[in-house]
Amino acid sequence: MTHPTTPAKPITAAQLTQAGLLRIGTGCRLHPTTVFMPADLQGTQRPIVLGEQVTVGAYTVLHGGLTIGAHAHVGHHTILGEPEYGYAVRESYPGSGADTIIGEGVIIRAGAIVYAGTTIGDDTTIGHHTLLRTGVCVGAGSQLAANLTVERGTRIGSGVRCSPGSHLTADTVVGDHAFLGAGVRTINDKQLIWRDPDQEMPLSPPIFQAGCKVGTGAIVLSGVTVNSGALVGAGSVVTRDVADNTIVYGVPAAVHGRVTR
Repeated sequence: MTHPTTPAKPITAAQLTQAGLLRIGTGCRLHPTTVFMPADLQGTQRPIVLGEQVTVGAYTVLHGGLTIGAHAHVGHHTILGEPEYGYAVRESYPGSGADTIIGEGVIIRAGAIVYAGTTIGDDTTIGHHTLLRTGVCVGAGSQLAANLTVERGTRIGSGVRCSPGSHLTADTVVGDHAFLGAGVRTINDKQLIWRDPDQEMPLSPPIFQAGCKVGTGAIVLSGVTVNSGALVGAGSVVTRDVADNTIVYGVPAAVHGRVTR
């Protein structure tokens, strides 16, 4: 008989495979400290699927519903498929899991956290200690550098570059081949009212259209659209829409010319 204080033995990969909750492709390399958590906080179990020649580093946690494509590399101390729990963005989350898709050839560097319901396209790189919250979608061939925070529901296109230390607020849209410099800040709330349903206004995240470029340290306010090909100078505070192929900078940002090809 097991003593009440004796911790339960962890479920092994072999046991999960036998139960149909873990599928590991040929040529995979998993560190022996990898943790598998097929059940979410509601008790729902989902399989974990690893494609061929996937590498998983030490002390990584893989949650149910996770699929990792062939030739992907997952660094040490990463968490993939984390179920959302608690209050955030005007909603309480019960800890339910969801399908989390990591494409082929993706590189996820040490310390990154990817929440459930996120999709990352083929050949994309996620930097050290970057956080992708629930329902984020990242296209193929993008590079998200270290220490980014990408909030719930944000959609990032293909071929996008995000430099270190930026914050993309919930439901932000970043078009294909956009370039966001380091330390860019985004805002989706014009009223700054929290937990007051009678006063809260709809959130309005910024939009970055295809091919635009935003310099280091820029702040982009709620509801602003930076249109295709536009260039925002470093340190700017962008309070209104930026037209296609327009150069703006300053506090507040003002028009200073056109982008020439």
